[in-house]
Amino acid sequence: MTLGVVMLCHAALDRAAELARHWAQHGCPVVIHVDARTAEAQFDGLRTALGDLPDIRFSPRSACEWGTFGIVQATLDASAQMLADFPQVSHVLLASGSCLPIRPVRALQAHLGQHPDTDFIESVTTADVGWTVGGLNEERFTLRFPFAWKRQRRLFDSYVTLQRALRFRRRLPRGLVPHLGSQWWCLTRTTLQAILQHPDRTALDRYFSRVWIPDESYFQSLVRQVSSRIESRSLTLSKFDYQGRPYTFYDDHLHLLRQTDAFVARKIWPQADLLYRTFLAPDGDRALSTDPSPGKINRLFAKAVERRVKGRPGLYMQSRFPIRARGGTRSAAPYGVFSGFTELFHDFQPWLARALDARVHGHLFAFDRAEFSGGESVFKGGLSDSPTLRDYNPKSFLTNLIWNTRGETQCFQFGPTDEQDIAPFIASDPNATIFAITGAFAVPLWLSGRSAAEVRPEAARLQKVESDFLAGLNGPETKAQVRIWSLTEFVENPAEPLEQLVDLLNPRAAHRVTDLPQLIPLNGFGSFLQDLRNQGMAPVLMGDFPSDAELAQPDQPFARPRIVR
Repeated sequence: MTLGVVMLCHAALDRAAELARHWAQHGCPVVIHVDARTAEAQFDGLRTALGDLPDIRFSPRSACEWGTFGIVQATLDASAQMLADFPQVSHVLLASGSCLPIRPVRALQAHLGQHPDTDFIESVTTADVGWTVGGLNEERFTLRFPFAWKRQRRLFDSYVTLQRALRFRRRLPRGLVPHLGSQWWCLTRTTLQAILQHPDRTALDRYFSRVWIPDESYFQSLVRQVSSRIESRSLTLSKFDYQGRPYTFYDDHLHLLRQTDAFVARKIWPQADLLYRTFLAPDGDRALSTDPSPGKINRLFAKAVERRVKGRPGLYMQSRFPIRARGGTRSAAPYGVFSGFTELFHDFQPWLARALDARVHGHLFAFDRAEFSGGESVFKGGLSDSPTLRDYNPKSFLTNLIWNTRGETQCFQFGPTDEQDIAPFIASDPNATIFAITGAFAVPLWLSGRSAAEVRPEAARLQKVESDFLAGLNGPETKAQVRIWSLTEFVENPAEPLEQLVDLLNPRAAHRVTDLPQLIPLNGFGSFLQDLRNQGMAPVLMGDFPSDAELAQPDQPFARPRIVR
């Protein structure tokens, strides 16, 4: 197995030379593309610096403006030269001049050797998961984009507006299903050769030349036509903020980069001397890690986004001027809302009723009926379980239920399978205490016994609904108490969150519960999530769920949880 590396460079060519030398010295042929807009003197300096390495080539130069087809053309030219000049290459990794190997090259080679026929490329259908930032999701494929977004912003926006007004819509090439994903991939020689020799290559290139940001969709779409096995993930750690701009890693991120199991990180600040010195040093003493899983640091990035967007309590500044809160108590008494718990526990509702001495309902806002406690069809105050009556005014339905049961704590289940019109009201009610386990909606889909291909559309829909619900909980108008755990966080130690919710809803309890509900065994669920990824969906709300091998360890925490006092 021989790995080849295609590098796209445009600046900081001294660092690019350092990286190319590192790859080449570890047995990886390198083909470098330098942006045609880069000064010729800098390009000549790079060629001179690498002139002593026979396994380094330079491909024809193209202008690579962000969001245009030039980046794809550069990748195609460099890839074709890689396959022509190095027939021994079995896999090709696409990297930039700021992509730093953060694990030993031999670890990457060993991983690819264990998966000889697998293409590692993030590839997600636009119809199922709309994760793009900037407002152009499907439209990037159905409109034309002849103008550069950065240089010709006014023309870009005006032309988009005109096409929308005229209801213009491009016809997709025959057999093309648009997919999106990270630009940074690792493909097998067979797959890359099939893309380069695609029978409709001329028509496809002409079509994608007017697609917006085609480097995030060209290979991601075509690989679905030619690949025999796809792992829908990137081996490169590449994170973006809430505005879609890539994070830059500095020297003080060394500990963070050591924690991730990704093989390459993008993008690295050119002056991050400590990072380059550490990761480009001889790697003989660095142990090989297990299967790469860049999702392990997702929580940290999520917290960074939250801190950037919401700020900190009591911190006032120009960029985060506070908006005066409006409204007050919206209901008559405190109540609890639980999302994702009944999906994880066999006996959650009866357990909660015992632990809180409260009235615990099912899904009050289920599509078919209001699931009152005890299966009643008419509840206190003459409230019917009819979904038609309930949905005529869901706010009044809930406030009446709370009013009619004053003196008794009410709890109910709520999730992405329910009617969502009540969600903004719950989030804005100071009397509500909301507990949510994100991603738990996938457990019933897994238990249904259907394949990932069959449940993927439903899983994608539920994930979108739950994402909107979570966005509302994190909004500025939220007055409810909110506790959110990802599925991974919760199952690592379910006893602690369960004790927290009992303390919050019944702080004057005379004793603590020691017997907790029975957790559904989740062996095999990690493989189900990976199957969803391979089908073109990105299941992001579950967190970095452990693989089946990790669940099989003797110290795995998925047994019946108990609290010992």
